Order: sequence, then structure tokens, then C-alpha cells
Amino acid sequence: MSSEKWENNEEIKIFREYLRIPTVHPDVDYTACVEFLKRQASSLNLPVEVVYPAVQTKPVVIIKWEGSQPELSSIVLNSHTDVVPVFREKWTHEPFSADIDEEGRIFARGTQDMKSVGTQYLGAIRLLKASGFKPKRNLYVTFVPDEETGGHLGMAEFVKTDYYKKMNAGFSLDEGATSESDVHHLFYAERLRWGLKLKVSGTSGHGSLLLPNTAGVKLNYLVNKLTEFRTSQVENLARDSSLSKGDVTTVNLTQLSGGVQSNVVPPLFEAVFDIRIAITVNVVAFEKQIRDWCEEAGGGIEIDFFQKEPYIGPTKLDNSNPYWLAVKAAIDELGLKVHPIVCPGATDSRFIREKGTPAIGFSPIINTTMRIHDHDEFLQADVYLNGIDVYKKIIRNLAEV
Repeated sequence: MSSEKWENNEEIKIFREYLRIPTVHPDVDYTACVEFLKRQASSLNLPVEVVYPAVQTKPVVIIKWEGSQPELSSIVLNSHTDVVPVFREKWTHEPFSADIDEEGRIFARGTQDMKSVGTQYLGAIRLLKASGFKPKRNLYVTFVPDEETGGHLGMAEFVKTDYYKKMNAGFSLDEGATSESDVHHLFYAERLRWGLKLKVSGTSGHGSLLLPNTAGVKLNYLVNKLTEFRTSQVENLARDSSLSKGDVTTVNLTQLSGGVQSNVVPPLFEAVFDIRIAITVNVVAFEKQIRDWCEEAGGGIEIDFFQKEPYIGPTKLDNSNPYWLAVKAAIDELGLKVHPIVCPGATDSRFIREKGTPAIGFSPIINTTMRIHDHDEFLQADVYLNGIDVYKKIIRNLAEV
């Protein structure tokens, strides 16, 4: 199939224009992105506002489609505008050129995570407006910055603003994940993100001696304990096919520092662990276990939980949640296969849920090789266009709840 067919498609043109704006970390300039989104709002004849909840370099763009009953709680269609860094030498296409090959694959950073979702929302709204549809509830299409660095200068601050409060959010839709099969992944909860730094002190001296209570011996004990726990989670995942990655707790040693040279036993080692805690875990008992291990190792260990997200309850997927029923009705009508799971990573939905608003993560990307944060990230043009039709049905149902 010739790529010309896709290059002349108006929705594909819009998507590729968005992809060519390099909103890439570490130093993101959102200026061109904001102007692009303002033009998109204008093309839809919808009002747009830009707010800066944290700093003037971190804009949140909000496009509003007013409903016939604006006093009702609103629907938030969220996506993030930033993307992770690239290693250009590992790409077969320029990562911000949005090249499209003969198979209709569009190559660019952000195709899967998650610029596709943002412009698919807009494409779906374009179709709904063209059909004469008028939403009952207000619809807000929000484009937030810095999700890829934790969201702390984006959605985390935005939900604290008076602007967000006035939006009266009743439900939020956000990113899901790429599926390599025909089954869509739907996120209804997220694991807790904890960051742990251990500063392990011990006896220092000559490298030729068997000194007592060295930092290395203590650190070895702790690494072994945390690795044993990690292994238990790997075994749980392998033993129970009903579990997904988000149903277990991950522990990974990500940074290690200390020492000056090979023949000096150092007085201090520092180790950093990335921990993602399953929502079924008793976090009080889990933290106590880590502290107990530090005592068993010999003490003299400073424990710093430099990141410690609170428990946030999952979004209910039952008859008590009318928004879920609306999404499910759309899914059923479209004949989609969907597997609800706990998100193994983290998205901006956690900040929405923390405010008591139900949120679901969903991306209509199936039968696609997972390339999120990877080299040669791509999305098939027909998969992208089909996603617009999927969102058209979901958004219509949500607006009518």
C-alpha cells in the first residue's frame, strides 16, 4: 500500500504535525505545542485557555466543549504533551520527522506514548460535531506537561487550582497502554510509587582486614533480603496466570555509590531502590519489614523514603459507577476485547483519583509492537484512525451519562 494514501488524510496530517513538535525532555519548550493546540481548538470552533499551575514554562492547555446541561459534573479527556528523550543513533527514522513508510507505519517519539491519544480525542470531537451531536455534560480536553517526569509540575499542581475545581470533574479518561494482541488494556488503578535511599554506615579501614560491621557487609544483607522479596514476586507472577505486572510489587536496585579505591574499606555506601507497590499490599507492614531488615543488618543505616505516594483507591468497575457503564456499553457495541488491569507504571490518573474522581486509562492501540520509551516508536496509520472511531463512541456515551 502506498504511503500517499495516508499522507493525504487530514487526521493523519494533524497527528504528524503534532509529532513533529519536539516536546522532549530534559528541557522542554512547549511554545510551539501550545500554538498548535490553539489552532486545533480554533478549527473545532471551541474555546481554549492556557493556565500555568506551577511555573510559567509548564502550560496546561484546556479546550472546552460546553454541554447543554453545564451544571452537571464534567468529563475530562486528558493527555500529556511531553515525551521522553531519544537516542537518535538507535532510530532508523528521525524521531521527530513523523516519517510514514509503505506499510503505513508512522515513526516518531510520542506515537504510542501518548500524543496519539490527544489528537484522537480531537478527531473524535470533530466527527461528533459534524454529525450534529451536542453533549449533555461539559467536555474538557486537557493537555498537561511533564507527565514523563512524574507530573509534579503538571497535573499534580493543576488539580489544586481553582480552575480545576470549577471544571467540576465527574470522570476522567487518560492514557492506557499499547497491546501487542487484539485485547485492549484498561487501567483502573495504579501501584504506589516509592523511592528508597539507604545510607549504610560501617567500620572503615584497610582493605586487607576482615573488619566487623562494614558498610559493604550490611549492604549485602539488605540487597539479599530485597532481592529475595523481588524473587517471590517473580514467582507469584509466574505461578498465577491471572496476575498481571501491576498485581505484584517490584523492587529494583537502580543506583549504587560509595568507596574511593580498592584497598580502602569505605565508611559509607548509598543504595537507591525503585519500588512499585501493589494496591493489595499492607504498606505499613511493608515499611516495617524494610526497617526490621535494616536493624537485622546491624543498624547504622539511614532510611530515606524520598518518594512515598499514598494509597489511592481504584476506580470501581461495577454498576455503582455510571461512567464505567457508559464506557463498557461503548466497548461492547464496538465489539472490543478489553482486559482491566492495574497500571504497572504511573500516569496522571493517580492525581485525579486522589481528588475522589473516577478515572480510567485507555488507549485504542492494539496489534502493535510495544515501543513505548523505546527506539523506533511507531503507530500504524489505520490503527490511529480506528482509534478516532473508538473514542467517538466512548466520548458520546460519557457525555450523555
